[in-house]
Amino acid sequence: MERPLIEGCVDSYASARAAASAGADRLELCANLMIGGTIPSPALFKQVQRDFDVKINVLIRPRFGDFLYTEPEMEEMCTEIRAFRSLGANGVVIGSLTPDGRLDEEKMRRLADCAGDMELTLPRAFDMTCDPGDALEAAIRLGCRTVLTSGQAPSALAGREILRAMRTQAAGRIDIMAGCGVKSENIREIYGCTGILAYHTSGRVPRSSGMIYRKSGVSMGLPSLSEYEVWRTDPEEFRACAEIVHGLL
Repeated sequence: MERPLIEGCVDSYASARAAASAGADRLELCANLMIGGTIPSPALFKQVQRDFDVKINVLIRPRFGDFLYTEPEMEEMCTEIRAFRSLGANGVVIGSLTPDGRLDEEKMRRLADCAGDMELTLPRAFDMTCDPGDALEAAIRLGCRTVLTSGQAPSALAGREILRAMRTQAAGRIDIMAGCGVKSENIREIYGCTGILAYHTSGRVPRSSGMIYRKSGVSMGLPSLSEYEVWRTDPEEFRACAEIVHGLL
């Protein structure tokens, strides 16, 4: 039976604390959310696991970019999955595609085998497939518990028609979780159109760095991002989202 669920997408201890304290039912722990998320460190996982009583699913994505993985990247991901399994993660978030934009079931089965009895979530690799209906059936065959999707659109609100179609097709066989651009101001509208009860959000806002001296003209990463701005989950926004989600039924 479906039930309301809100998952906090977090890439730091501070954001994990904010989401957990504001009502998250589960966390998706990752690193580098500004580039879509990559594998978090075991050290961060252990800190969050130690301090917060909330289920943790771990994103297994070795790099920024597409979901077409090489053999060395597959080896890396398998090793990471086994490590997080031994640490007691609730689940892993895994996705691999073929060059023609379909779910790579052979590679996905390999990753799933490493996960054992952990929960499997198919991430927004789903949104990069050429046929969402076909990808959904593949995810079900692979034993995924959840598909995280924006309905193949820039945001879950924009993709609400496909989200509705995916929930209808799923027919209770797999959970459809709406993610990307989910905010307290649009959850009710997404729910009203789709009937989806599971939501994924970071609730992030920019925080100014504590640095007093600020070097101009030098960037450590993407030039479009300020070195003196840190993005963290806002507990008030996340709490507002959680209250709305938990009140949907």
